[in-house]
Amino acid sequence: MKKLVGLVVVVMLACPLGALVGVAALVTTVASSCGSLVVATIPDSLTAQTVDGRSIILVRRQLTHAGTIITVGGQTADVGRAGVVVALMAALTESTLRLLANTRAYPESAAYPHDGVGSDHDSLGLFQMRPSSGWGTVAELMDPVYQARAFFGGASGPNGGSPRGLLEVAGWQVLDPGAAAQAVEVSAYPDRYQNYEPVAEAILVALTRGSSVVESSRVAFPLPAGAYTNTDSFGWRTDPYTGAQRFHAGSDLAAPLGTPILAVADGVVSFAGQRGTYGGLITIEHTVDGQRVTSYYAHMYEQGMHVAAGDNVVAGQQIGDVGSAGKSTGPHLHLEMHPGGSGQPAINALDWLTAHGAADLTAATSGCAVA
Repeated sequence: MKKLVGLVVVVMLACPLGALVGVAALVTTVASSCGSLVVATIPDSLTAQTVDGRSIILVRRQLTHAGTIITVGGQTADVGRAGVVVALMAALTESTLRLLANTRAYPESAAYPHDGVGSDHDSLGLFQMRPSSGWGTVAELMDPVYQARAFFGGASGPNGGSPRGLLEVAGWQVLDPGAAAQAVEVSAYPDRYQNYEPVAEAILVALTRGSSVVESSRVAFPLPAGAYTNTDSFGWRTDPYTGAQRFHAGSDLAAPLGTPILAVADGVVSFAGQRGTYGGLITIEHTVDGQRVTSYYAHMYEQGMHVAAGDNVVAGQQIGDVGSAGKSTGPHLHLEMHPGGSGQPAINALDWLTAHGAADLTAATSGCAVA
């Protein structure tokens, strides 16, 4: 077990300049033509809300560490945006994205650049990794780049799978992101990580917006013209499974199995995989009319998902096929639109498409090849 205690308490700040890792030196090799995780700019501060409604203010030092995690994830095969979100959730939970020394366990740790001092057993750094558990030496764990590489693991990781990083967790892509973080962190408080998912998403969009989520030039309807029937609208409804009144956050568009699902706007895929009652889910980050918005496309089968996290897509590009996976009573697309990002409430998707002049397409638009 890595740790059996809760959140670390930061009791001091030291060496603020030394803790700011040179992210620019890392990002130069990440960019690609059809899918990238490139840190564009690091803002002076960022405010985001947790799942339980708490407002979190992150300063430049913390966001610089987030940039390091994003960059290392972008350079690590098979991580993608989904894996970076998991890592950001873990670091937010464990250290609030601060590089923590631990002078009680390792007095020498204070000699390295750090943002504060924690006291969780012999844990160190952004992810609160323990030398006694085999994560690395004090010198290694006081290096944010090393800690990010250790968290992701895989063939390029420093630990050879022991302790295991994210890429050594079998099926991490289909786990809830909080469960994936817990599988690496092995905390006595496994439910904490999920609370930070919207904060992690907000960080990722804010730090990569200038390089990957460009302003969309147009908006398209997500199914080909004439191929669908609007069967269940946004709002309160009788749940077809339970018979109870429940709020329905999406618009359901019935269509034959295998009907092409199209991206509603230019953007970057932030998630592509199985997620609970959604079944196969793809989420895409967009900027439309100057506003960030996340689109959700649900109920695809595994074989009917044609993009991966980190892929750039264009409006009208085929991203998947209509299926009936998850909590579904028949083949259809469940579409959600979240202005402000995935941590914000959904609005009526069809109203949003109408307001933005969504074009009806008869065929998919050519886009980037699937990575």
